[in-house]
Formats: sequence, C-alpha cells, structure tokens
Amino acid sequence: MIALSDFLILGALLFSLSVAGIFINRKNIIILLMCIELMLLAVNLNFIAFSHYSGDIAGQVFVFFILTVAAAEAAIGLAILVVLFRNKHTINVAELNKLKG
Repeated sequence: MIALSDFLILGALLFSLSVAGIFINRKNIIILLMCIELMLLAVNLNFIAFSHYSGDIAGQVFVFFILTVAAAEAAIGLAILVVLFRNKHTINVAELNKLKG
C-alpha cells in the first residue's frame, strides 16, 4: 500500500516543478497556462490523498468542483489567447505588455 507521505511528496514535486516552470519561462503564454494547470493538479492530488486516508469523500467532491472550474478557466484562457494572437500575431508575453493602456 502506498503511504500518505508518498502522495504528498509527489504533490510537492509537481507543485515545485510548476513554480519553476513559471519562473524559468516567462515568454510563452501557453506554457504558463500549462504550469498553472499543473499547480492545480498537484493540489488536487493532495486533496484526494487526504480524502482517501481520512475516509471522507468531501475532498474528492471538492476536487470535482476544482476540475470543473479549471476546465472553464482553460477554455476562456485559450479563447483570449487566440484573440490576442489574431490581433498581435504573437504569444510572447514581453510583446503583449503593450495592452497596459
């Protein structure tokens, strides 16, 4: 049987990998969105692990709602990205800071 600490270590590794991905790559918006999604999945892994080991289903239900919101966020984010790409012809973050006003 897999221990709770194994799940927590995996969640921490996934979360730290996504934070490193955000700090290392600040140019491509698609990779930034993928790193944010990886953060959410790392947190969801911890919710599911705690829910399983405590015998309570509330954590798993909470993960279901988080995944629903994350899917909507990804769809809206990609739609905004497509509109920005059509207008600016780039997905480079440094060139998109001209939208500040």
